[in-house]
Amino acid sequence: MDMTENLRPSGAHPTDQDPTSYAYGNAAYDSGTAYDGVAGSYPPPPPYAPTNNNHRRAKRPVALLAAVALAAAVVGGGTATLVGQLNNGSAQATGSTGTVQGTTVSQSSKGTVSGVAEAVSPAIVEIGAASSAGKSTGSGVVITEDGEIVTNNHVISGAQQIEVTLSTGKTYTADVVGTDPDKDLALIKLRGASGLKTAALGDSSQVKVGDQVVAIGSPEGLTGTVTSGIISALDRDVTVAKDDSGSSDQGQGQGQGGGGQQWPFEFGGQQFNGDTGEKTTTYKALQTDASLNPGNSGGALINMDGEIIGINSAMYAPSSSAAGSGSSAGSVGLGFAIPVNTLKADLDTLRAGNNS
Repeated sequence: MDMTENLRPSGAHPTDQDPTSYAYGNAAYDSGTAYDGVAGSYPPPPPYAPTNNNHRRAKRPVALLAAVALAAAVVGGGTATLVGQLNNGSAQATGSTGTVQGTTVSQSSKGTVSGVAEAVSPAIVEIGAASSAGKSTGSGVVITEDGEIVTNNHVISGAQQIEVTLSTGKTYTADVVGTDPDKDLALIKLRGASGLKTAALGDSSQVKVGDQVVAIGSPEGLTGTVTSGIISALDRDVTVAKDDSGSSDQGQGQGQGGGGQQWPFEFGGQQFNGDTGEKTTTYKALQTDASLNPGNSGGALINMDGEIIGINSAMYAPSSSAAGSGSSAGSVGLGFAIPVNTLKADLDTLRAGNNS
């Protein structure tokens, strides 16, 4: 019960017991004064000013409403901050920092391979690069709705025609916007594309050994293949072929047909998957045991929030004696990816069309 409530019986009024005079209109009266010519009659009680208790009762709901409004603002602001942090950390708008807006994993599916695959697969494409030496297959990551796609330089180097297949099966012709052979990165652009699903670029500086990751790409032309594993090492010095001449028969392409089956690279002073040639480049890579195979190159290495943390670029595939000396036996859990922060720092250069 509210102890400030008035418990007087109905009709009771302080003037019944209190003969104090009150001002009424322009004249004063008291309980013994005739009113309207009738002795002993009482005038209607005057309006009373609110008591202190009434003040308190009036203020409490207002204060309560103010507190509720403040709490709502704090919760709303906290929610907006959380969303902003999620968006800023994983999917910021495109700008000079090189970050891009993109789709992330739903809250209910966060932390699951299936959730990551469902969210990010629409932004991973298959790239077919045709040259005089044949056709090679790689992967790419869509970063803008109008069809900007990041891939490895060695996937499209020397290509005379580039065809891109989306996860929906729709195909586009693409043009090279810019390449950076020193970082083994390239940016291509689809012709006439719009409304595409885009990937969210994360922060590779936050990656730790043991973090769970998902790889999506088109190994051996199998579009949208999903594998998973962990980050097994950081800052590995990986050397890959750099082909300024534009010839794809140097082994840097990979996939179906042509001379690009080997996906050669150097690591720890040794060469793997063939000869990298005379023109090479070395970069610091993320190492993963997620299964990577020819055709994964240029695809995405993704954290469990659905953010791209690396661009897959090399894998160790020991030669299979049973299949012949020219073939590869597939992944044995030793793959490498270019850290996404390297890509973000290079985006403006790639967009400027600087082919170095």
